[in-house]
Amino acid sequence: MEDYLIETPSIDYMNFHIQERVRELKNQSDDNLDYIKRSYIFVRDEIPHSWDIETNIVSRTASDVLKNKTGICWTKSCLLAALLRADGIPSGISYQLLARADDASEGYMIHALNTVYIKDLNKWIRLDARGNKENINAYFSLDEEHLAFKIRSEMGEIDYHDNHADLDERLVNILMQSESIQEITTDFEF
Repeated sequence: MEDYLIETPSIDYMNFHIQERVRELKNQSDDNLDYIKRSYIFVRDEIPHSWDIETNIVSRTASDVLKNKTGICWTKSCLLAALLRADGIPSGISYQLLARADDASEGYMIHALNTVYIKDLNKWIRLDARGNKENINAYFSLDEEHLAFKIRSEMGEIDYHDNHADLDERLVNILMQSESIQEITTDFEF
């Protein structure tokens, strides 16, 4: 469990701006569960996905996402993990392999979402803070997952149902080497 509470270069929760946001969210929350939900909704609804707003900005860490007010799913998941870990709530990252189009003709991409340990229920849940839009309606649930994407196994899509303590090093390297969102690609499977 300790691995899901540590600060990493990608999940840099000791950053002043993240700590400030944690205090704001804590002050609005009734309890631990309410804090988790408010943090999730903040990242999902207040931080737009970079593709959705057609920006070239590359946010590489949780604090970058907060500062730039945008990020892709990889770094939005880092921000949610940072907000939760800063309050002692274990959180990790899970991945899906998704087709880029309505068929496999344009290849695949890696989608990231969060795992969160709910202490009172003694279980892990997954939350997807990618950001909602037409045909995407992810929301907070303790009982049933409501993620951004439904897996289409007939197209070779995979939900890994994994739980990693940090952003995959290959994704970190891609972010570090990319000067714009258009340069971000993945040509590997998990």
